[in-house]
Amino acid sequence: MVIEEKKNAIHRLSSMYPLRAKANETYRKSTEAIKAGKPTVWAMLNIYYADPIFKAMDIEVVYPENYGAVAAAAGLAPQYLDRADADGFPSHLCGYSRITLGYTSRMMKELKGQVPPEAPLGGMPKPVFLLASAAICDARYKWFQALGRYMNVPVWTLEAPAPGVREFFIEGCYEQMVKLGVNQLRDFVAFVENTVGRKMDWEKLDKTAKLMIEVNRVWHEVNELRKARPCPMHSRDFWSAMPAALFLAGDLEDSLRLYQDMYKEVKDRVDKHTGAIPEEKYRLVFAELPPWHSLGFFDKLAERGWNFVVESFAYHPPIPIDLSKVNDPLERITKFSFQVFVGYYKDAWQQNMFGSPFAYPYLKYAREWKCDGALLHPVISCRSASTHLPYVSNMLMDKLRVPSLSVEGDMVDLRLFNSEDALARAEPFEETMEHYKRVRRQEGFDW
Repeated sequence: MVIEEKKNAIHRLSSMYPLRAKANETYRKSTEAIKAGKPTVWAMLNIYYADPIFKAMDIEVVYPENYGAVAAAAGLAPQYLDRADADGFPSHLCGYSRITLGYTSRMMKELKGQVPPEAPLGGMPKPVFLLASAAICDARYKWFQALGRYMNVPVWTLEAPAPGVREFFIEGCYEQMVKLGVNQLRDFVAFVENTVGRKMDWEKLDKTAKLMIEVNRVWHEVNELRKARPCPMHSRDFWSAMPAALFLAGDLEDSLRLYQDMYKEVKDRVDKHTGAIPEEKYRLVFAELPPWHSLGFFDKLAERGWNFVVESFAYHPPIPIDLSKVNDPLERITKFSFQVFVGYYKDAWQQNMFGSPFAYPYLKYAREWKCDGALLHPVISCRSASTHLPYVSNMLMDKLRVPSLSVEGDMVDLRLFNSEDALARAEPFEETMEHYKRVRRQEGFDW
């Protein structure tokens, strides 16, 4: 008897796998750097401000937020979360921070600074300094100050200013924000030079900044292709491929080539009308942080015809702008980084939408990617990625007649996510999406 192998519900892109491997490469190179006596740094997601500086100065860097997702996917989150609890950190604190705090506590208190043997992907070796950022997250610099006390290493904090929509259009606001960004980067470069005993190669920084912008431009174009029906690329491939752009993981020239390969593969699917799932019944937007410990949940939904066609605003590359005439690499980096937040503001202003700047992008996504529904994932340990989601839900319904399903959980703590309960709510939500498909047609929408 021949037993047919069950096909995966999601048709993964072959071009995704070498991009996903970039994250593994980051941890490997960091460990090798420590063994060779070279500096390595732990950094927060800093919205591209510091990343090209590290690249230009040949400093290996790892990102505890990314490592929190890795630990969760590997099933190792509970032991680090428990250790953070035992050290007195509250359970409602960011899950990424608690994993890192528990990991660091074990490394410093039990292993005298050595990487825990169970750590996935070779672990995070002790850094020469910590780079914190004020961007988005509540835990931000206080989290890294706590890490600095465990390891007795210096902490530098970068600002990441993001004015509201109205404030952004006040005369002189943009120029002042750019001036602030450039000045702080000059101070940061001086700090890094003094800390690692190495001078900045300004020509290399100029080349690195240009490469970073081009990598993200191509990555942006890949995601634009996902507007096609059926959508050729599922959110799972997006999340797997994003570290090379979001964290500048691995060699940038190689990353550019790999994203170009992905563009070609996705474009080929568009031309052939090939979707990421066998039968696309529903197109959905996902917000915000995914449950890294339960990504198989999306395979179950794919079996029902749910295709996640766009996701997680803060993980997406900024909307491209022309920076070719900006000669100072620090100014170019600042304007590119600032664009992550303000790239949506002109559209929001024209739509008379002055609420949460983190919410508006989902209105744009649902409209342009022609979504039938939104899956919202408020997480107990991240206020910054959760408090605007009710506003997103109301906005999508009021403006586009697109319904939302809210599934509470956590990005790293499996104990707070009930996939069975969430799946049980899928069928009734499908009835809701079908209803609002009819409503949109009656009200003149084109999907």
